[in-house]
Amino acid sequence: MMYAIIESGGKQYIIKEGDIVKIEKLNAKKDVIFDKVLFLDTEKEKLVGTPFLENVKILGEKVEDKKDKKIIVFKKKAKKGYKKKTGHRQTYSFVKIKKIEVEA
Repeated sequence: MMYAIIESGGKQYIIKEGDIVKIEKLNAKKDVIFDKVLFLDTEKEKLVGTPFLENVKILGEKVEDKKDKKIIVFKKKAKKGYKKKTGHRQTYSFVKIKKIEVEA
């Protein structure tokens, strides 16, 4: 089973063909190409990038965008009467990995 480690949005993800990966929001319409591949494990060999592999591309298809659960941000200063409550919902993209391409 071939798998790879990619970098997207400052985070690293382990992916295989056919996986659906939850990644921070991408601006792509439908097709996605990941070219920041850090590591690739094939049946024959393991390739490590310095920092990225030049001849490897990951092809994916954006399935949908969704928002995560709300996170409450609460700030308070003791004895000063200062309170502030806000919320945040992060947007994520779900990407289905179609193919891992290795160029010779």
